Amino acid sequence: MKKKDVTQRSPEVVPDITEQEARDIMHRCEAASPGPWTSFVEGRDHTCGSNFIQTSGEDIELSGVTVADQDFIAAARQDLPRLLAMLARLQGWSL
Repeated sequence: MKKKDVTQRSPEVVPDITEQEARDIMHRCEAASPGPWTSFVEGRDHTCGSNFIQTSGEDIELSGVTVADQDFIAAARQDLPRLLAMLARLQGWSL
């Protein structure tokens, strides 16, 4: 499957997130291991071992993902709660 060139995005119609959907996403964030999560890639961040995501609990080792996917997953742990808080503030929601 060919990856989409994100530098040439066409406008996509994406439905708005409802307050309930935002609450559901926030609950999933709260249920996950506390952040921050950090992506470690062999040869980039350390010199021996495997690629992994460091959490406040057990490390996460993924199989079959790209470095970009791993970095995205790790960053999402910090990014999603911040984005949800901003969305709630702008919409006047209480999550």
